Amino acid sequence: MRVITGTAKGHHLKGPPDMGTRPMLDRVKESLFAILEGYEVITGRALDLFAGTGSLGIELLSRGATWCDFVEQRRDVCQVIRENIKHTKLDHLARVHQLPVERYVEHPPVEPYAIIMLDPPYASPTIEPTIQSIADSRLVRDGTIVVVGHWPRLQLQIQYGQLDQLTSRRIGDSSFSIYECIQG
Repeated sequence: MRVITGTAKGHHLKGPPDMGTRPMLDRVKESLFAILEGYEVITGRALDLFAGTGSLGIELLSRGATWCDFVEQRRDVCQVIRENIKHTKLDHLARVHQLPVERYVEHPPVEPYAIIMLDPPYASPTIEPTIQSIADSRLVRDGTIVVVGHWPRLQLQIQYGQLDQLTSRRIGDSSFSIYECIQG
């Protein structure tokens, strides 16, 4: 795993401590970020939920996000995120939160995010309820982009509350869907 471009380009990231964490493959990440660059949304505050090694949030910071909150439940995985953001010299722009994603979504910070990344375990039965909770939360504002990494066989809805799907892509055994918050 490496940082693809930006201020931390080329830095190799420490991998997960065990097989319980599945980081997004570099080729999938490259495709995702090529699309995001086209939307010109990598600015402002970012949130990396189910952060794993932190590679998605670190890529956002490297490309111009001004801040990133990383949310991960497991202590040993949080330590990997801390080591990776320190290694890339982005630790002054980030905070790691060790708690369940659902609890973070229920008690969000005051300021919403410009972009939210979710790469939950593929077998998680809470993927869609989590997306809906985000759609209904103070985490989003008009124009917030929400990216969901998911199993290709999981057919996500076109809309979750105020989140409208912009695109969905499949690359091998991985897929991602991109939503935008449209507030009436």
